[in-house]
Amino acid sequence: MPYTPSGFFCDRLIRERERRDGEGSLTKPVRFNGQDFGTLRQESLQRKNLFEDESFPATVESLGFKELGHKSNKVKNIVWKRPKEICENPQFIVGGASRTDICQGDLGDCWLLAAIACLTLNEKLLYRVVPQEQSFSEGYAGIFHFQFWRYGDWVDVIIDDRIPTFNNQLVFTKSAERNEFWSALLEKAYAKLHGSYEALKGGNTTEAMEDFTGGVTEFYEMKEAPKELYKIMKKALERGSLMGCSIDSLVPARFETRTVTGLVKGHAYSVTAVEECKSSQHKETKVRLVRLRNPWGQVEWNGPWSDNSKEWASLSKTEKEKLQHQSAEDGEFWMSFEDFKKNYTKIEICNLTPNALEDDKIHKWTVSVNEGRWVRGCSAGGCRNYPDTFWTNPQYRLRLLEEDDDPEDNEVGCTFVVALMQKNRRKERKMGANLFTIGFAIYEVIALMHGNKQHMQKDFFLFNSSKARCKSYINLREVTQRFCLSPGEYVIVPSTYEPHQEGEFILRVFSEKRNTSEEIENRIEADHPVPAPASAGEESEEDQQFRTIFQEIAGEDMEITANELKNVLNRVITKHKDLNTEGFSLESCRSMIALMDMDGTGRLNLQEFRHLWNKIKQWQGIFKHYNADQSGSINSYEMRNAVNDAGFRLNNQLYDIITMRYANENMNIDFDSFISCLVRLEAMFRAFQAFDQDGDGTIRLSVLEWLQLTMYA
Repeated sequence: MPYTPSGFFCDRLIRERERRDGEGSLTKPVRFNGQDFGTLRQESLQRKNLFEDESFPATVESLGFKELGHKSNKVKNIVWKRPKEICENPQFIVGGASRTDICQGDLGDCWLLAAIACLTLNEKLLYRVVPQEQSFSEGYAGIFHFQFWRYGDWVDVIIDDRIPTFNNQLVFTKSAERNEFWSALLEKAYAKLHGSYEALKGGNTTEAMEDFTGGVTEFYEMKEAPKELYKIMKKALERGSLMGCSIDSLVPARFETRTVTGLVKGHAYSVTAVEECKSSQHKETKVRLVRLRNPWGQVEWNGPWSDNSKEWASLSKTEKEKLQHQSAEDGEFWMSFEDFKKNYTKIEICNLTPNALEDDKIHKWTVSVNEGRWVRGCSAGGCRNYPDTFWTNPQYRLRLLEEDDDPEDNEVGCTFVVALMQKNRRKERKMGANLFTIGFAIYEVIALMHGNKQHMQKDFFLFNSSKARCKSYINLREVTQRFCLSPGEYVIVPSTYEPHQEGEFILRVFSEKRNTSEEIENRIEADHPVPAPASAGEESEEDQQFRTIFQEIAGEDMEITANELKNVLNRVITKHKDLNTEGFSLESCRSMIALMDMDGTGRLNLQEFRHLWNKIKQWQGIFKHYNADQSGSINSYEMRNAVNDAGFRLNNQLYDIITMRYANENMNIDFDSFISCLVRLEAMFRAFQAFDQDGDGTIRLSVLEWLQLTMYA
């Protein structure tokens, strides 16, 4: 569904202002749906009523839209209950939040639960997502809240504590302790963030890891894993990173099926520890072990180093205590690092950003965050396979300033990670949205053409190959990759694989040293060449005909109205068969009069009309240049260059607006719309410059001035 300028762009301006005020930070999270926890809780306590969340009600709509929708038999016997209706003495957290508090229910969200299990390993992280001072006793009002990182902002999500049950048992996530509810409520808050419980079905552990930390994830395929993978995993856990892994299933029907070793294909696991221990029998030999957790809370590895295997007998009591070894069917188990590499196909490590933790011992990144969007027909240019449109994608300037202190593998340069994330696709799944196939390319620019920060044009990409790029375009929420390039200036071009796919994204650049990234946008400006009036001797046959028609229509007062302007222009324009136009509309002609009406009469005299006609002829020449196939229209991508040729330098947001305002359903712009657009641009630039008397690029208008300006333009 396309956005409207009055909707999306106004909202974006408001969000940008809020960020300047600190909105969206850890200390001042965005209030999801505008709900304030303190206020709503206090109101419920004063009214002595338990809070009921109208924005995520206890109805089928909150459960889902297809398998958990109105027509599904699965939802018929589901009853929403509060914890106090489910058991006696419900507790928010019993004996501290731990990995065993997360057991999967009847929802395919093991990816989420694996991430929650990782979260419990770091109390500081956990209690930022799960605010501690919540309970079912003191100050209980049936309201709880949780905090998530969402596309660059921290958001505070409020829920009531009504949870889906069947036969008085929780339908979805539950704890091993029947009276503990923090994990079930956290899942509900995350479901609200995405629109429904069903929206959480199927996903990638990294998605939730990032939503809990604001971090960036790196993937390793086991068959291509670096030699130092054990060291990487060990270091990652030490610096607070979250880690998950899985076993790919080539056959979809075999997803989440148990193998003879007790491992489950197509299922997400948490990596909860990486340790080395000494065997009491072979003290010179160190055994490298990995501890994992199955979100089901059961079904474990049954090979070497499993709970009851003979290998444990070779360890001393001290070593066993260090590893917290216990025999219990709780979904958690140890295995050797070698068996881990043989059995798992993929590992995901979510590294924390600078704002994830305040502990100086934790490894930190510097990060640049840029918001953007692909707009069909304007800035959704597709990948490099589409050279005619690729250049129209949003472009981001990257300056690498400092080389690494301790380069790995003697590779000197600046190490950084680029992360491209598409927004809101999970939430829009009920409307048929799927993940786009996305990726990015990086181009080196020599000091951005000596300080020129303009959007790079088509020819640049035709004659320059990329310096680096993502390994492949893929249909994940986020594509990330690590690079090492020489200090210098670069351009990152994020795109969908196919052109014309519309959506929002954020582009993040992480590095251990200083870097800057920002969107490349043209400086907004306009040339206003005033065509010199033609002398009598220079009049062409068309000019003479034009004067004669004007005199016929204008009458004795020698001024024409919008309706008369429409007639005179269309009589001349019909002689240009190559424009294939139905002529100018009355609305277009009213805009033209507003542009040229210097004396405020609402009419044009001959001089004003002559000025307008010269402009139209100039713009007609530009239109013909881009209408090379004589189809009578130009496509919306060509419109960017045509607007530039007419003397207007705009940024991506303005090109987006022009496309939505003037292009038809086929992303083409006819002659009438083309002229109307340029007339409006010229008029608004002129009006702005008239108000901007000190030339500082900003103006202040009263409501009356604003309405006078916009209503007449």
